[in-house]
Amino acid sequence: MRTLDIISDAICPWCWIGKRNLDTALETLAAEGLHFAIRWRPFQLNPEMPVEGVLRAAYRAQKFGSEARGRELDANVAEAGRAVGLGFRHDLMQRTPNTVAAHRVIRMAEAAGVQHAVVEALFRGYFQDGRDVGDHATLAELAGTAGLAAEAVAAMLEGEAHKAEVLAEDAAARQGGINGVPSFLMDRHLLFSGAMPATRMADAFRHANTILSERASAA
Repeated sequence: MRTLDIISDAICPWCWIGKRNLDTALETLAAEGLHFAIRWRPFQLNPEMPVEGVLRAAYRAQKFGSEARGRELDANVAEAGRAVGLGFRHDLMQRTPNTVAAHRVIRMAEAAGVQHAVVEALFRGYFQDGRDVGDHATLAELAGTAGLAAEAVAAMLEGEAHKAEVLAEDAAARQGGINGVPSFLMDRHLLFSGAMPATRMADAFRHANTILSERASAA
């Protein structure tokens, strides 16, 4: 079984849209007998973000030049989300968090076999419910709804577990040329970046699988 790595950030709206398209593509391919192991890998959109996060409105005004431009970008994202059945509630999102803790939880979820579900819970918590996914108690609660023990998550976040690995993987992605997310890799080969439609994703995965199989046969 080939591995699909998805490099993403917990506060990347296009990553949530990309996940929805990915899920649809995977259903299509599974019906054809093509299955993949899915792994989520860390990337920080805002690597200089203070650990406590910042007020979202002010941060986006600074980042994009004005609050009006930030609202325009939010409206574009919301429209794209509606097209795939996702409801973005930017009015509920008060803070832009540092996402290192969220990535630590996602890494913890991999060993428990619930990484995909935890990623969805964090996306939904932030984008639909306006939860602060930089807050440790919130992360433990959300992860607890997706198959992890909330108490174990809280205990993990009290220490430094998974932090070094998350930061190292984030740095490696940048050094490897990744500068936008979501980015999709098959067996460590970069396929594409962006939340492309599900049909195009399925075509890309199908094509890459064929090429990698032919290379293996010729080796």
